[in-house]
Amino acid sequence: MAAGSLYTYPENWRAFKAQIAAQYSGARLKVASNTPAFTFGQTNRSPAFLSNFPLGKVPAFEGDDGFCLFESNAIAHYLSNDALRGATPQAAAQVLQWVSFADSEIIPPASAWVFPTLGIMQFNKQATEQAKEDVKRVLAVLNQHLNTRTYLVGERVSLADITVVCSMLWLYKQVLEPSFRQPYPNVTRWFVTCVNQPQFKAVLGEVKLCEKMAQFDAKKFAEMQPKKETSSKKEKGGKEAAKPQEKKEKKKEEKKPAPEEEMDDCDAVLAAEPKAKDPFAHLPKSTFVMDEFKRKYSNEDTLTVALPYFWEHFDREGYSIWYGLYKYPEELTLAFKSCNLITGMFQRLDKLRKNAFASVILFGTNNDSSISGIWVFRGQDLAFTLSEDWQIDYESYDWRKLDPDSEECKTMIKEYFAWEGDFKHVGKPFNQGKIFK
Repeated sequence: MAAGSLYTYPENWRAFKAQIAAQYSGARLKVASNTPAFTFGQTNRSPAFLSNFPLGKVPAFEGDDGFCLFESNAIAHYLSNDALRGATPQAAAQVLQWVSFADSEIIPPASAWVFPTLGIMQFNKQATEQAKEDVKRVLAVLNQHLNTRTYLVGERVSLADITVVCSMLWLYKQVLEPSFRQPYPNVTRWFVTCVNQPQFKAVLGEVKLCEKMAQFDAKKFAEMQPKKETSSKKEKGGKEAAKPQEKKEKKKEEKKPAPEEEMDDCDAVLAAEPKAKDPFAHLPKSTFVMDEFKRKYSNEDTLTVALPYFWEHFDREGYSIWYGLYKYPEELTLAFKSCNLITGMFQRLDKLRKNAFASVILFGTNNDSSISGIWVFRGQDLAFTLSEDWQIDYESYDWRKLDPDSEECKTMIKEYFAWEGDFKHVGKPFNQGKIFK
């Protein structure tokens, strides 16, 4: 089974293909999208990264065995299983057909139409109208194909569905309002079916369909453009012209600043997102360096190095420790589905990683299990309440703040961080754990 790290920036729809494929296949995929594991624009320009991925683009995959891949479709294919790739030569060819269809027929018009509405591309009426017609043609092809089918290839989700859904995400979220999609009911039915599968939801979260077609916003476009530097002094005739020739020659020889790395379309979408206010900005600087603890936890022994470091440096004023217990254990069935609940929650909390750490564990066996975990947050409040983006899953848990000086807290920290111990408060054996860092 494939295992490794996927380097990307948060919310990269191209990376979603690989992440969803891994949810189905069971491939062990670590998503490196935040500091210190990966910083877009820095890590991907480093010599070490470029030696494995010469273009410096993401997503990029590095296997635990050293095997490296770039290009999102290749990575998604590698992380899939035979059922996703197509179990027969005919099915495999059909999957490849739809993957190619997404790249050549969906992405170009979708970009031409959607990107101006996000303020990252100048509006061109002729190009937009042509893109709308091209999208209608794509939807008509898909609608006809799905008239008698639940999925694009065979009777189950395949890499074809994963790829085409991800390619159409921005269309459905931004411009395909009800009246536009009304003639294509089979496509919308298929899209909604896919994005509501647990494996899709674990990566995408809740996908809301567009209610009103977004339009080009000239003001937003102007704000998104990089500001050109202007000289503090304009050239003045006489006086400037009178400067010695040697100074002009020196000016010509001055090195020009290196051009910034060009962003492709998906990078531009990320850049278009408005900067959210930091919910922790008001807190005083803490002596506890969370990133350093995470490095210790990831790279050194938990019991002999990471835990002693944690307690030696933990800032009781600047951080708090919480215990969370999943409220609905009767709904937990197969172990892998229960784990999808945990990983899905983690992925939807991506922007909280800088200020939090957690170990969440599934206890028990199929149809007799429970989920609970220990969370460390910046500040003294339950962090989920500080941002609307973090409130999707937390109400499914009962939360209790722990006293860092209590024996109960110290025991639970040790057991949950090390994934070993009696877990007397649970009453079920350890099954598997997930780390949020």
